[in-house]
Formats: sequence, structure tokens, C-alpha cells
Amino acid sequence: MRSLKPARPVTGLAVATVLSLAASGCVTVHGEEAVVPAATKSEAARVLKEFTAAYNAADKAYDPALDADLVTGSLGAINQAGLKARHTIEPTGNARHQPLELTDAEFVIPKKAGWPRWFLADTDSNRDRDTGDQDTRWLLAFVKSGPDAGWKAAYLAVVAPDRIPVLPKDAEGLAEPVAVDSADLAVAPRDLGTQYTRYLQKGTPDVFAPGTATSQWRDARLNTKRAGFSYQYVDQPLDNGTFAPLALATGNGGALVFFSSKHYERQTAAKGLRPTVDPDVEALLTGEVKSTLTKERISSQLVYVPGKGAAELKVTVLNRLPGLTAAKGS
Repeated sequence: MRSLKPARPVTGLAVATVLSLAASGCVTVHGEEAVVPAATKSEAARVLKEFTAAYNAADKAYDPALDADLVTGSLGAINQAGLKARHTIEPTGNARHQPLELTDAEFVIPKKAGWPRWFLADTDSNRDRDTGDQDTRWLLAFVKSGPDAGWKAAYLAVVAPDRIPVLPKDAEGLAEPVAVDSADLAVAPRDLGTQYTRYLQKGTPDVFAPGTATSQWRDARLNTKRAGFSYQYVDQPLDNGTFAPLALATGNGGALVFFSSKHYERQTAAKGLRPTVDPDVEALLTGEVKSTLTKERISSQLVYVPGKGAAELKVTVLNRLPGLTAAKGS
């Protein structure tokens, strides 16, 4: 695995634009399950091109309908809510729109039986500088739920190139998926959402390496102070259906895993005071803010999970990508 540097928070377009699927099923050939590539490279390239075009159209018009058919999971929830909010604020569209360009794509395609199928597009974007600490890669996970379904982007992570672990490929150039219930990892992929949200609430289980998305975020919430206001936080895992985790084997017995979670922040004001409602919150607000404002955010995490035999068993968060999806006043 490449050396891991401290993660940088993602801001701007990545958070604003952002945006897996676990279901049973099998591909049957003459009565037997077939283990096949999730996609061809040409198909993956086409899917990435179609997604980018739809994203740009939606971002230019601030119209969530223009890319709704190409997003799902946490990326879809964040993307659609963000576009809805910005359309409310600027109904004539995005006067500052600059087309997103995703180039230098490397496609990591696993071989597996059944549905859903998925693949990873490791791309360079025009949203950074390709030098030093400014260089990042956009990792997009695309999912197809069944033979008649379309490909949809379910996860996005923005990561420095040297933080991405090596994903080995076989003689056919295909990667190895990791089962969500794998017992070979320090934490099974399907348990990451539960472990993460419990950690944020209670500080245990202590399975995550310190960082901006773990210890520092928890400490910041515990120490949130504003005269006349109190804060409460509730965290929930999102670990099935379109929010299910996706995992790929790394070259050292570990796994690169996407998983999702939901987070509520409730702000309550003392008598005579009222929580501040920013325009992006107001655009998604239901109810009237009198003394209480509750914000709902969905977040996707990209993590490195070591294998059970590793010397260091802590899960490292490589990127966290949250987005406001709802707000309620009372």
C-alpha cells in the first residue's frame, strides 16, 4: 500500500455536486452461475462519458432531473438535494458553470457472479492543480442493479494519488471484489457504517485511525459551543439497498471500501433566540424555525481496511464526502 498522508477536507464543487447496491441474484448460463467481468473497458468509458455530460447539463441548469437517471446511493442523494437547493436559490441556472472534465481514466473492473455489478473509474479532474498537495484523483463507483438497468454513479471520493492503495489485477486485467461479510478484514465492509456511527456517538469501538473524519470531527462536535444554543447529534448507518458498501481487494490483504452514513445536527435556541438559517438550508427546509433547526446530511466514506493479519488494524478514512439533504424547523 502506498503511504497515507493526512486527508484533506473536500470543499467546493466536490461537495456541491455530490453525489451501491446490494441485492441477491445471479447470472445463469446453462443453469450455472457465471463469473464475468462487471463491464468491458469500452462500456465503462461510455458510462463515464454519459455521466459527465449529464452532470454538466444538470449543473449548468441547476436541474436535478437532467442527471437523476445516472446517480444513485449517497452520491445520488447529495447530488439531487444540492441541485434542488441551488435551483431554489438561482432558478435561472448556474451563471458560473464551468464544465467538469474527467480525463486520464483508469477503470478498475471486478469479476463477479450475479447482480449488482459495479466498477471503479479512477480519473483526473479539472477541479485541481496537478502538482504537489493540490493534485487529486476523482474515484467514481458505478453500479448496475440488473440486466435491464442502467449504470448509475453511487459513490464519489476525491483522494490524493499517493493515498490510493494498489488494486491488483489478474491476467485478464480484472480486480477482485471483496464480499460485504468478509471475515478476512479487520472490519467487514457491511459493519463499517455501524462501527463508524457508534464511534461518533460513543467513542467506541476504537477501530478507526485518528483523523479529520474520525477523532477530530468527534472532538469538534463535543466541543461545539455558542452562547444561548445547544447542539445534539444523531448518526445512523446506511448499509443496504442503494447505499450498500462496495469493496475491492488491495495488494496486501486489505480492502478499499466505500460506505455510507446519515448524520443529524439539531440546534436548539434559548428563549428569545433563533437558529440562523443559511440560504442553502432554507432551500431544503420544511416547517418553521422558531427555536429548533435540524439538519440532515448524508455522507460517503472511502476507507482502507487492513486484513486481519496486518500489524496495524486501524481503518483509515481516505475521504469523507458529506452533503446536506434535508432540514426541518420547529
